[in-house]
Amino acid sequence: MDLPHFFNFDFPLPFWIISGAILVFFTVQLIYYLLVYRKPYVYEQKRDKSLTAPEKLPAVSVIIASKNESENLAKYLPPILEQDYSDFEVIVVNMGSTDETDVLLKALNQQYPHLYHTYVPAEAEDINGKKLALTLGIKAAKNDVLLFTEAYCVPASDKWIREFANEFLKGKDIVLGFCKLQIEKKVSMRKFILYDNMIHGLKYLSLAVLGKPFMGIGRNLAYKKEIFFEEKGFSSVLNIEEGEDDLFINKIAGKKKVGVVTSPESMTESDVVNSFFTWRSLKSKYLYTKQFYKGISSFVFGFETFSKYLFYLSVMAGIVSGAVFNNCLLIALSLFFLIVRFVVQLYVIGKNSRLLGAGKYHIDLLFFDLFQPFNNFKFRKYANRRNKSKR
Repeated sequence: MDLPHFFNFDFPLPFWIISGAILVFFTVQLIYYLLVYRKPYVYEQKRDKSLTAPEKLPAVSVIIASKNESENLAKYLPPILEQDYSDFEVIVVNMGSTDETDVLLKALNQQYPHLYHTYVPAEAEDINGKKLALTLGIKAAKNDVLLFTEAYCVPASDKWIREFANEFLKGKDIVLGFCKLQIEKKVSMRKFILYDNMIHGLKYLSLAVLGKPFMGIGRNLAYKKEIFFEEKGFSSVLNIEEGEDDLFINKIAGKKKVGVVTSPESMTESDVVNSFFTWRSLKSKYLYTKQFYKGISSFVFGFETFSKYLFYLSVMAGIVSGAVFNNCLLIALSLFFLIVRFVVQLYVIGKNSRLLGAGKYHIDLLFFDLFQPFNNFKFRKYANRRNKSKR
């Protein structure tokens, strides 16, 4: 079917439909990469890096809930206790551990008087064990600024607490950070796991920078103690396994002033992912709680995935149609927009990857880009099946 003669176009209607679709979805994708995913890197480049006098910084309580993590605590707790910060305490809540956790904490307490520890009885309800432990730690904290991490995480620098504290001086109520993964090369799908962790970080950090925060991670997160009690703690998520970090922040972030820390010194690191199955378990927990999020985040990133697949389908349609109908221009246009999008994507991902310590990407980025949403769908089904079996 040809266009009406008065348009003076020699190309058939399918050419304009396919070309228009490619252009529309290409533009949408560029908006996401240049105006959303680029934000963490740009934010870090522009942020004020001047040092604040130590006496002006707020006192901080670091809270860690731990169950049978004596080996990790032995490795990672000293770097936390030895932070270059003048006024802080560390509270470890022992969640009924049966290993050497209690002995270790008592020994460390002799060396570090600012270490405090309490415990949750072993018979506490499993589904709310972590929430109860954190609640006890928060109640025990003597400072208003609470900084959270996990027993299997270590600060990337001795300035970790300082980087968070600086944000609270700016009037923030909540501060979101990032956790890098340290994965041995022998772990299956290592590079993809690093990519997936980075994309996850880009999503919640980008929207926070844009003023639309929707979650945080318990491996690197801070908020004020008064907020926890104003919002009645974890009462709204008691019936959901996990959710003590991302769902809590999802509930309160829209009503509070939220900051982010993106400097290398502000990050934590974790080597918890020692196999594909460990990663699947951790990832599935997040994907399960994600379905309870409120706000625009699901729509924003759902539309990004939708537009991405339609862009790839439009490009494929353009190449196939161009080959079938001997239209070299349609093939050239399809390839041109595919290459330009890839170059922009490679640039934005590369900049953020260097910032977030997620490795280098080349042509494999195309495969990761296509495969990640499918993998998330697969893992979410696994998570839902697992949670149904527990009921």
